[in-house]
Amino acid sequence: MLLNSKLLDLSGKSAIVTGGAKGIGQAIVFRLAEAGAAVLIADLDKAAAERMAKDLKGNGWQAAALKVDVSEEADIKAMIAKCVEQFGGLDILVNNAGIYPAMTIEAMTLGQFQKVLNVNLLSIFMATKYASEVMKNRGGGHIINVTSIDALHPSMVGLAHYDSSKHGAWGFTKNSALELAPYKIWVNAIAPGGIATPGVADMSQGASAEQMAESTKAFMAKIPMHRMGDPDEIGKVALFLASDMSSYMTGSQIVVDGGALLS
Repeated sequence: MLLNSKLLDLSGKSAIVTGGAKGIGQAIVFRLAEAGAAVLIADLDKAAAERMAKDLKGNGWQAAALKVDVSEEADIKAMIAKCVEQFGGLDILVNNAGIYPAMTIEAMTLGQFQKVLNVNLLSIFMATKYASEVMKNRGGGHIINVTSIDALHPSMVGLAHYDSSKHGAWGFTKNSALELAPYKIWVNAIAPGGIATPGVADMSQGASAEQMAESTKAFMAKIPMHRMGDPDEIGKVALFLASDMSSYMTGSQIVVDGGALLS
């Protein structure tokens, strides 16, 4: 039995967080680094990733940044190689990167639908494929996929492509957990509800103050806690799944939504 002080200790572990420079990804990076993990911040926004890595190192923590387009297989391979080269291995992979451009099916093109699948779903397959090869040689690891409550219930019209990708991510989580369990690689998911992030704020651009007020009121009415979640509330769950606190969990999805799915 581990002492309580060791249950959340990630010292000596190395991690990758995709989409790690902002929002939920940033919160996850912070919590993993705080717990002692060396973290590679993989993000399309190179400057933001580098700023965050600098801040973390200023705290005395281990971090590095890399520009990564998760829809590109070559970038995924380079990401895994960078982590192994810089930190000596890979123990924790958090597949967090995702996009959600709202549009109706009528207005959506095949290319737009495919882009969302490439970023939100195919990236998880590619990262899991190459990360698990490293983890098998290290005797195990943790893979955490950030899905959404949209993997369980549709949230709004205009996200058919997003919801499809998140249903797929949840299905892939369960099947990969089954396949990788013999290698002591535990695969789990986090399904956030409404979280106050820059990406969510961007969806509201162009709306009037009155429209925003009405939209916010309607959204909050569906949440029993009557508030948006904070990115750190996802970061703390990711830390739980990356640590020995979740030692008997694989193929699970933790819903963090303030009770939204109850309504």
